Amino acid sequence: MPPVTPSPRVALPQNLRVAIVHDWLVTLRGGERVLDALCELFPQAVVHTLVRQPGIATPRIEAMRHVTSFADRLPLAQKKHRWLLPLYPTAIESFDLTAFDLVLSSSHCVAKAALAGPGAVHVCYCHTPVRYAWDRTDDYISGSSPLLQLARPALHLAAKWLRDFDVATLDRVDRFVANSQNTANKIQQFYGRTADVVPPPVECDRFANLPIVPQSERYDLLLGGLVPYKRADLAVEAWRLMPDRQLRIVGDGPERARLERSAPTNVQFIGRVPEEDLARWYAGARLFAFPGEEDFGIVPLEAQAAGVPVVALGKGGALETVVDGQTGVFFHDSTPAALVAAVQQLDLLAVDPDTCRQHARRFDREAFLHRMAAIVADALQTRRHGARRTEEVA
Repeated sequence: MPPVTPSPRVALPQNLRVAIVHDWLVTLRGGERVLDALCELFPQAVVHTLVRQPGIATPRIEAMRHVTSFADRLPLAQKKHRWLLPLYPTAIESFDLTAFDLVLSSSHCVAKAALAGPGAVHVCYCHTPVRYAWDRTDDYISGSSPLLQLARPALHLAAKWLRDFDVATLDRVDRFVANSQNTANKIQQFYGRTADVVPPPVECDRFANLPIVPQSERYDLLLGGLVPYKRADLAVEAWRLMPDRQLRIVGDGPERARLERSAPTNVQFIGRVPEEDLARWYAGARLFAFPGEEDFGIVPLEAQAAGVPVVALGKGGALETVVDGQTGVFFHDSTPAALVAAVQQLDLLAVDPDTCRQHARRFDREAFLHRMAAIVADALQTRRHGARRTEEVA
């Protein structure tokens, strides 16, 4: 599969006044990788975000001009930002965006509801329709604690309220861009809108020319936020059944303490690591484990960019980023036994690291920048000619 070489990037109008709206800026994950690329595309932009923890993001994002909402000034906002969810619809509408020609929202929650000024164009890069409002509500409120059991009816009502707000604000977006065909299908299903598909950017050059790690020092790797839907618990139980293999879990989150207490000795929790150390962790991996269902999921592509094959749940975005039998292996049942069987199947494959790297190149950063520039230019041109959206809003 040959790498994609994009044609020269489309020129955008000079002196374009741009607002980038990102839900919150308290972690550095896939959504923030997209934000970093948008900041490269529009270095003159002003970044608006509900809550921000300074110093957490990339140098490029940190160097931008930032505007935060009133929610950012509340106690513990940066550490407990999810508790403020009921305030976010009001907070996102509080941004004054009337001075901008282009509003570019990076949305997985309420950023798409930002109010652009008259005559402005609003392009929404949608990471996912709000998971806890639409198709993943139970994944976010799962658990057996008595308090959670009592709160579950109220949480379902809150999800419906957020769903209603999500639909009511659809006409604020002129053009949707989805991070995957999987997400585009959800946008069609939940919103009744079509979306262009532009996969998130992978900085392949970061993972080139990595040091060679001896086989005796290699390990299996899982990397990401430790939250329930990412299913790190499934990996812990699978590696319990494979005591001769070592699993390193890089990342942090609310699930870490519980998982670490019950993990076998061959599973080691590394925690959050500096951005500059991530490539080194990929370099030492024999395989990368991706046990949860994601709307896209950028980390399997980072692993492949480092020449590391992937064992992934065969659902969601992984179907678009992993080539089964060539750059990795899918498992289809969310059970430890199915994950173990996939690891054993991968061991029998002679996966070529260069095949993994070549596949990841199809998602390289420059391809993202080129495609987004073209979509924004087309959206601006459409508005300038007075064309109106004709799609029905769900």
